[in-house]
Amino acid sequence: MRKFILPFVMLVGLLATAQSKSVEEIEIRKEVKVNCVEVTVTVDSLEELQETFSINDLEEVFGMTGEDESVTFKLVCNGDKMSNGKKSSMSYKIEGSTSDKETFIKQAEAIRKAAIKFYKNKA
Repeated sequence: MRKFILPFVMLVGLLATAQSKSVEEIEIRKEVKVNCVEVTVTVDSLEELQETFSINDLEEVFGMTGEDESVTFKLVCNGDKMSNGKKSSMSYKIEGSTSDKETFIKQAEAIRKAAIKFYKNKA
């Protein structure tokens, strides 16, 4: 009987001290991590390009991202219908990292200027 009581008391003591934490004591952490940001802008005219896309928008995207994340920007310029009935289009795409923001912004500015030139040459 003594062999039964001692292990029983130890088991009850162990169970009493090993209670789980209450819901109020548990700390829940939620963290959102972005690994890659991809932005695609599709426009049909020069006016739409100027209204829709500015370099400040890209700088705002950089402000929302963390360090050393992959960033992709694509600009699609739709044109008029060609003689074969299909719609002409031109697209530019740059890929970079948030650690090299200045270079990425310079490339985006070059893309924007080329798109403006595309629409001005059509007119």
